[in-house]
Parts: sequence; structure tokens; C-alpha cells
Amino acid sequence: MEMKGRLKALDVLRGITIASMILVNTPGSWSYVYWPLLHAKWHGFTPTDTVFPFFLFIVGVSIHFAFKNFKKEDSKKGLKKIIKRTFMIFSIGLFLNLFPKFNFETVRYFGVLQRIAIAYGFGAALCLFFNKRALIYIITLILLTYWAILYFFVAENPFAPETNLVGKIDLYLFGPKHVWKGLGFPFDPEGLLSTLPSIATVLIGALTGGFLSETTEKSIKIKKLLVYGLVLVILGYIWGLIFPINKSLWTSSFVCFAAGWAMLILAFLIWIIDIKKYTKWSLPFIHFGTNPLFIFVFSGLYVKTMIYLVKFTNTEGKTISGLSYIYQNIFVPIAGNMNGSLLFAIAHIIFFWSLVYVLFRNKIFIKI
Repeated sequence: MEMKGRLKALDVLRGITIASMILVNTPGSWSYVYWPLLHAKWHGFTPTDTVFPFFLFIVGVSIHFAFKNFKKEDSKKGLKKIIKRTFMIFSIGLFLNLFPKFNFETVRYFGVLQRIAIAYGFGAALCLFFNKRALIYIITLILLTYWAILYFFVAENPFAPETNLVGKIDLYLFGPKHVWKGLGFPFDPEGLLSTLPSIATVLIGALTGGFLSETTEKSIKIKKLLVYGLVLVILGYIWGLIFPINKSLWTSSFVCFAAGWAMLILAFLIWIIDIKKYTKWSLPFIHFGTNPLFIFVFSGLYVKTMIYLVKFTNTEGKTISGLSYIYQNIFVPIAGNMNGSLLFAIAHIIFFWSLVYVLFRNKIFIKI
């Protein structure tokens, strides 16, 4: 029962994270979005900035339980599985970037799934071969080294949008055609160098899984999560005074700050689900949490299909995407621009939930 309850809280957190991804990635219009559903423009932290690191944190916790009873003599076999899974997730991410135009001359090489793949691959391999103490040293080394690299390799404004080393490396290696331009200039928030500290996010999750499995006493689990979570939040905040909290750069302070919040929220979920037994509200999130990769990929394909392949002509005679047409003709008349945009995103959460619910009811769990 204890194992089941704890994993249920983790599934709920995973499901909340997936639902949040859909909420922030699918507004009716990017011109009408409430600020908590937007990323910080550069330095800073919004609720939306927790979504991706929370997912990587959960990946780390899951890695621990996957390898908990793993025998060292099977390490070579385990490493082969890790490499295979890393390659498959990265390939799916690249396919999403190519879809539907498949223009290799301008394809963005990196993205969310690509970062998940690399962070998982290195994180899982490290967990396979190193013990808890060694992992703590590795996390510390990663975070301090990343800080030093960003600070010392750029003479002026090392953490500024257009002068930081993260962007410079991506532009040098891949060129501006293959780098995201969502900030108004070529810069990839899931770039190559900034993937290094994301590995630390996964490893912190793995260590969290470790101390969660050390005891069956729920109250001790919650106390440990609260203590470690508060320490990381405070550490991240203080560190952020000299190495700014920044999701786009995935700064070391951001790693600590976001992982701390993940621990605090997981503690709350274990308390409310396992101790207080308030579980009915969590069922939709459990459904999301059991097929996270599938619904993330499907939602990405759906959005791109509705933007690039489904077209309508509006009352002004202009050609608009299927998403814009639905938003303007259904949700704006109901709730106006701002609330209509939010309602549009919520409607898509319900739509995608209905798909994972069908999979859940039929015991179909799509894994790689």
C-alpha cells in the first residue's frame, strides 16, 4: 500500500505537469495570455517556469525506482537500454520539429524532447554507475562548473540575452537557421550547453527518489521533502543574486530553486493524497501521468496540424489557421479575448484528457 500511494502522488505530479504544459502551450492567442501562464522574459521566475524542470525532476525520481533493485552485473544491459531510449526520444523530438514541412535546411535541432532525452540519458547512466554520495559531488560539480563557464568565458554581460555563451555556442555550431527565434533573436532555451545543468535537475530527482524509498513512514518522507525543498529554494534565491535565476539559460540557481519547489509540491501531494486521503480530485491527473510522452507528442502534432495544415477564411477574407478560427469564432464570442484565450487552453486540456482516459480505461500505456 505504501509503495502504491507514493507512486500515486508522483503520477499526480507528473499529470499536473503535463496538463500545465498543455495549458501554457495552447492559448487561443499569444497576444492574450495572463502573466502566470508566460515564461519570464529573461531573468526571473513565473509559475510557468516550473513546468519543464518539474518534469525532469520527475524523470529523475522515476530513474531511481527503475534502478532500485538493478544488479550491477546487468549494468551493460541497462546502459544499452538507456542509450536506445535516449536515441528514440531525441528522434521523436526532431521529428516534431520537422513536422509538417520537413525542411531540413531550417530545422531546429534541439527542443523539449531532445533535452529530456539527453538529460535522461546522462542522468540514468550516472545513476547506474555511481552511488548517492558520488551523485551529490557530480551535481555540485555540474552546477559550479556551469556557473564558471558562463561567467569567465564572456568578458561583458555574461548572462545577457544576446551575449551569453549558451547562445554563442549554438550559433557557432549550428548557425542561425537551426536555432529557435521565439525571443525575437536566434537563441535556443533548450540549447546544447544549457542542457548540462538540466542533467543536475534529473540527478536531484533521482536523489529525492532515494530518500523517499529509505523509509515507509509518510510523515518522515514529507519532513525530508520540506526540509530539502526549503534549503534548495533558499539556496537558489540567494545564488540568484549573483547568478540570476533564468529558465532560458537553465542557470544553476534556477536548478536549485525549481527543484526545491518540486520537492515542496510533492510533499504537499503526499500529505493530501496519502495522509488526508483526498484522492478523487487527482484522478484526471493520474490519467495524464500514465501516458505523458504520448500526450505530449500527440498534442504537439495536433497543434502543428491545426496551424499549418488546417486553414479557414475569416469574415475579412484572410486565411487563418484552424486554431485561430476556433478561438475567434467560438471562444472569443463566449468569453472575450483574454478569458477566451484561457478557456480555449482549458478546453484543450479536457480534449487531451479524454484521449488519455480512453487509454487508461483500456490499460494501454505507451512507453519507450
